[in-house]
Amino acid sequence: MSAGNSVHTNLPESCLLEALADLMRQYPAVEAVTISPGKDRSLRVATMGKDVDPTIHAALMERVRHWEDNPLACGCDGGKDLPAFLKVERVQDVTTVSKVTCPTAPRFWHWNRIPWPTVSPRQIKLPENEDLIAESRHQLAGATLCGVFGLAAYFLGAHALAPWFYAVSFLAGGWFPAIEVWEALQDRVLDVHFLMLAVALGSASIGAYGEGAMLLFLFSLSGALEHYAMGRTQREIGSLLRSAPKTARRLDVNGFEHEIDVTLVEVGDRLLIRPGEVFPVDGEVLKGTTAVDESTLTGEAVPVDKLPGDMVSGGTLNVSGAAEVSVTHLPSESALQRVVRLIQQAQHLKAPSQRFTDKFGSAYTYSVLGLALVMFLFWWLAVGRPPWVSTLETRSAFYLSMTLLVVSSPCALVLSIPSAILAAIAWAARRGILFRGGAAVEKLAEIDLVAMDKTGTLTTGELQVSLVESFPAGAESSVLEAAYAAERLSAHPLARAITAHGRRQRLRSAEPTAFNSVTGQGVEAKLSGFVLRLGRREWVLGELASDASLPSANTAPGLTEVWIRHGRIVGRILLRDEVRKESRATVEQLQQRGIPCVVLTGDRHAAAERLKESVGVGEVRAELKPEDKVASVVAWTKEGRKVAMIGDGVNDAPSLVAAHVGVAMGSRGSDAAMEQAEVVLMHDRLENFVQAYLLSKRARRIIRQNIVISLGTVVVLVSLSLFGRVPLTLGVLGHEGSTVIVVLNSLRLLFPRMTRETV
Repeated sequence: MSAGNSVHTNLPESCLLEALADLMRQYPAVEAVTISPGKDRSLRVATMGKDVDPTIHAALMERVRHWEDNPLACGCDGGKDLPAFLKVERVQDVTTVSKVTCPTAPRFWHWNRIPWPTVSPRQIKLPENEDLIAESRHQLAGATLCGVFGLAAYFLGAHALAPWFYAVSFLAGGWFPAIEVWEALQDRVLDVHFLMLAVALGSASIGAYGEGAMLLFLFSLSGALEHYAMGRTQREIGSLLRSAPKTARRLDVNGFEHEIDVTLVEVGDRLLIRPGEVFPVDGEVLKGTTAVDESTLTGEAVPVDKLPGDMVSGGTLNVSGAAEVSVTHLPSESALQRVVRLIQQAQHLKAPSQRFTDKFGSAYTYSVLGLALVMFLFWWLAVGRPPWVSTLETRSAFYLSMTLLVVSSPCALVLSIPSAILAAIAWAARRGILFRGGAAVEKLAEIDLVAMDKTGTLTTGELQVSLVESFPAGAESSVLEAAYAAERLSAHPLARAITAHGRRQRLRSAEPTAFNSVTGQGVEAKLSGFVLRLGRREWVLGELASDASLPSANTAPGLTEVWIRHGRIVGRILLRDEVRKESRATVEQLQQRGIPCVVLTGDRHAAAERLKESVGVGEVRAELKPEDKVASVVAWTKEGRKVAMIGDGVNDAPSLVAAHVGVAMGSRGSDAAMEQAEVVLMHDRLENFVQAYLLSKRARRIIRQNIVISLGTVVVLVSLSLFGRVPLTLGVLGHEGSTVIVVLNSLRLLFPRMTRETV
């Protein structure tokens, strides 16, 4: 089928092709998609020379799931043209949608197989590998049987049942490794599991059944521990979603309740959340006062009080009172879903140390097999040892080769870094700290300077009403009521602050008429028969602007004024972006650890100096444009400094990229900032940055310990094995023992008490 021609297929398939075309428009990295909805039920995605991004993976599965659940939902007529840049090819029931490109380009495509989605989008799906803990139990049972029957066979000695007990031991211990070896062989890959099975069978072939059983026991035990470690990591992450509600209680215009599927919730809907229920989406409290348990996103055990005008996050628990909430984000865009997406992306991004160990891979396996063969020939032909059968005085060349294979296997090294990285990511995610990949976990420990944006980072980023004044004094409540009535209809940041303040004060909700927004000046309306103006001083006051009894237009640094005039009522509201309570403590903790803090802001010098005094930073650079912030970060980098940049806005995104580590504030952070950041502080808890830094230092220390343990064990045992000084039993204990130690050492990162210790 040529590009741009009508797709003359049945209606449901046309809808699916349109969905795939939409996917390729949204994600330019996708070169082609192959889909087989028949018996094979398979999906494949082609990208240019790299693995498919997890976001693309999820988007494709979502589209296919939606098509299966609602095959006629796209609204097409079955004859709609595909874009001219796409072409469709069909072989039997396999359809491929690809970009129109040069004939040689497909040679460089990297195809990624994706399992056919089987779970409805309305069901909450836990992150991948969710059954790892259950699998680890099965592997532990196999290791236990291997050990029990191996010990029984050893104590039976020459009894006729001993060989049968050894056979059961080998079968139980080798079952799961054999499955992994078979899967790897299908992809034409030899890995450490192949080495272990080869050595176990080799041990049996020379009569060393006890050594082979011990090897399989320890190897299957370390495999069970590995799967448990990864499963525990996934459990930490999966717990974020287990309590997520499937339905929401929507209120109609008459206040009647309707229970609907959470996927049908739209922005602007009013939802009722009762005590003990979980907020299904992000929203703003309209009515009611309550306390919210935010531990799923922040790790904070103490419930946070919420008043009208405050924001709540999906996935958090409503502890005390009933609350009416206005939806601000779709369910797929809630804070909880952003957390899960970022974690899933992070698990696919490898740390520098992990990339280092990946280089060993299959090449190392082939090298070890080659070395074992060469040494076998050397011990046999050059040294004169018996080739196969050991004697009481001399071990055979094959026995020594098997020992060399055991001690050369890099099992512990392969597990040393990913186990620590994933454990650190999981611990942090449960406390509202998101590392976008293993690289961020390691790099954050290297920083020696922290640069911070002001608005939204050191300050809340949300204006708060600081003072209400009337002229003459005494009518402050009338000024606030008039402002609340007018600003309820505006989406301006100043209006949101005044509206939230009015809700907290439980003000009466008068309805203005003839509402009009005047660009650059303010708003104008009629209220109780009088014209109401709210906005800039000169525009609101008019001829009264020169009245000497009114304050001048100059305000103190950091304050913003809004004037109100309603009939005879004249007044103003002063608003301030308040400094976060935790900002000073965070700066002090960093400086105590020898990390200076610098503020980079676009605000005026006067406001910046006030911030310097209240927060205690050593240096503030004010009136900076985005390019000026980048220049500061680049200059520090050229001096050899490793900078962590913390910001939340679009103007901070370039600086986050330029920094050694970019850190974004998660709740109100812009998409641009969160996309470029390597660390995200969910729920805007700045104090979590210190915890992230301490965790990074500890994770890097554990990674180094693991590498020393694993490499040191291999070097020592291989050196001794080359001289025939290591018996197979000791080689098995040393190699597999180091693997167990490495996994257990990494698991320490999952326990808070150990992670909170000072560096």
